[in-house]
Amino acid sequence: MDAARNDKVLIEALNLGTGAALRIKQAVLVALGIGALIAAAKLKVPVPGSPVAVNMATFAVLSIGAAYGPRLGLTTIMGYMILGTLGFDVFQSSTAELNGVSYMMGSTGGYLVGYVLATLALGLLARRGWDRSMIWMAVAMLIGNVLLYVPGLLWLGQLYGWDQPILAWGLTPFLLGDGLKLLLAALLLPALWKLVGDARG
Repeated sequence: MDAARNDKVLIEALNLGTGAALRIKQAVLVALGIGALIAAAKLKVPVPGSPVAVNMATFAVLSIGAAYGPRLGLTTIMGYMILGTLGFDVFQSSTAELNGVSYMMGSTGGYLVGYVLATLALGLLARRGWDRSMIWMAVAMLIGNVLLYVPGLLWLGQLYGWDQPILAWGLTPFLLGDGLKLLLAALLLPALWKLVGDARG
């Protein structure tokens, strides 16, 4: 990919303007992104025998990272994390009783770290034009998933002990779903680029 020619991300192709108008639109995008992350986290399906449920949060995290780029994507995911830290019910299984830092230090804590890493990575890869191609977007999503799972699994092992079936809890039940989400994103992002036109020269 030609980084010099493909330096814009999808959201920048919408010509958001400059100055105060740009900042207002960026704030709205951050708010919408946080809302999408909350909604996606709450669309969950429990996995028998695993402390981690399947949801659409990983799809939202990776797609927002790619569409928003590294700076706006990171702002969005950090805004989401800050709300969670303050005790708002924004995470997959957070409740009125279990929220904030206490929740974040539980079984999903490592995956939350992975969210931040994956958002940044997808934004940087999109900045290089990887989101314009189905194949490259699939590779970017695969990289993002690795960045999600590595800290997630390491934290599960630290939390529950490495004598437990960590991979069976935190990886293998989710591979099929993540494969489908990867395929969806690999189709969606390039298709959206075709709709807005080639804004990268």
